[in-house]
Parts: sequence; structure tokens; C-alpha cells
Amino acid sequence: MNQLVKGTVRNRHPFIFIAPALLILILFSLIPIIIAFVISFTDMDLKGLADWSNISFIGVENYTNLLADTVFHKAVFNTFFYVVIGVPLVIFFSLGIALLLNYGKNLVFTVFRAVYFMPAITNIIAIAVVWGFLYNTEYGLFNYLLSLADVDKVPWLEHPVIAKLSLILLAVWKGIGINMIIFLAALQGIPNSYYEAAKIDGAKRWQILLFITIPLLRYAIFFVTVTTLIGWLQFFEEPFIMTQGGPLDGTVSMALFIYQRGFQFSEFGYAAAGSFVLFIVIIIVTLLQFKLRKADDDI
Repeated sequence: MNQLVKGTVRNRHPFIFIAPALLILILFSLIPIIIAFVISFTDMDLKGLADWSNISFIGVENYTNLLADTVFHKAVFNTFFYVVIGVPLVIFFSLGIALLLNYGKNLVFTVFRAVYFMPAITNIIAIAVVWGFLYNTEYGLFNYLLSLADVDKVPWLEHPVIAKLSLILLAVWKGIGINMIIFLAALQGIPNSYYEAAKIDGAKRWQILLFITIPLLRYAIFFVTVTTLIGWLQFFEEPFIMTQGGPLDGTVSMALFIYQRGFQFSEFGYAAAGSFVLFIVIIIVTLLQFKLRKADDDI
């Protein structure tokens, strides 16, 4: 026992270095998660926030109400709709653009890297204002271009399905930049000797892409897939700013549903229950991806 204590004291420096990060993680992640989990079993609202004596323990009632809530059902469906369509598009376009930009080293390609990255660092409010004008049914640029081809006006944000697709288009455009940078970094880390050997063997460009570049990008693709999927499961900013969940709850996501219940209707217990359902979904999807990744490595 004494040797264990002495060894811990002697090797205390690593613990000292990780202590600040660990403390921040506990204070701002672990403790809030535990508190939210407890709140999800109560009927906490504004009255309960002001006076804790007004809070009552109601068990799993919030969770059973979620199962019967049609708006929550729509939110779950919309979220998976966003994920199934949006995530592959973001990965495909960000990887494609990264491959194209990686071929060039001159100033033009450097400028285009900045151009593609700018949406990722632009304020969502400014983006919403610009895209709101583009999507305007009467005076928007998109409908004007369609009118030149004698196509009827499209209700970009006024039809539930079209509105979801419109938000996906906006989110894909905004999300390409960061993933493109990740793919570019991974591409530039591939040794040129692989490409030189392939050219000597007479490999064509598409063969080099399929059998050298893509396999060597598997870790970057896996990382981008995991982070992008988690981000899209928490899809919030675009429907909140552009449609507020409408029309007819056609664009409400799980994250937006949680926000509306918690901060608009002051149903904190109910919102906490919804947040834990989303938390569990994210954990399951992430673990599934790691499981599939491990199975792929074992092949």
C-alpha cells in the first residue's frame, strides 16, 4: 500500500497536467448530465425553478408522454430524415472538393480553400438572412432562375418536405468547409511514394483513387462520419432560424423540440426527458459506428 502511494506521489505530474481538463469536464459535462437526468423524472417548470418545493417526482411519466407525443414523433422522423440525406451529402462533397483542391498548389487553389471554408465560420444569422432572400417565394433568386425556364414557383420553406430539403441544402453548404479541411490534411499526409509506385506500375487515376487514396483516408473518413453524424443528430440552428419548426412541425428536429419545450413552454422536466432520449440515440449510433469500424479492421 505504501509503495502504491509513493509511486502515485512520484508520478503525480501527469495527473497535475490532466487535472484542469478533467475538472472542466466534470463541472460542465458530467454534473449537468446527472442533473438533467434527475430533472427528467420531475415536473419541473418555472415555478419549480423559483421554488424547489414546487417540484414533484413523477417517475417515468415524461418518457411515457414522449412516446405518445405526435410532435416528438415528427421530430424524430425529421431528424433521421436530415441525417440520412444530409450526412452522405456533406461527406461526399467535402471529400470531392478536397480531392480537387489537393491537385493544385498555386494561389487560385488557396483562394478556393478559403472560399469553401468561409461558410463554416460565418454567423448563422447572416447566413439565414441571405438564404432567406434566396428562398423567398415571390422575389427569391432561386424562383427567379426557375421562372426563366418556365418552372412554377417553388414554396421552399412553406411545404414540409420541400422545407426539410431546403434546410438540408443550406446545412450541407455550411458544413462542407470544416470537413474539407480535415480531408485536405489527411490527403497531404499521404506519402508521394505510393503514387509514384502506382504510376510506374501503370495505374490509372481512378485506380489510384480507389485503391490508394480512399483506403489511406479511411481514418479521416471515419472521423468525419462520426462527428458529422453526431452534429446532424443535434440539428438545431437551421430550423430554429429559418422556419422555427414549421410549417406544421414539418421541420422541427429533436434538438429544436427540446428547446421549444424547455425554453418556450418552460417544461424543463419534459425537455430533459427528450434530451436524454436524444443522448441515448447519439450514444447508440456512435457505438454502432465504432462496432462497424472494428469489424472492418478485423477483415
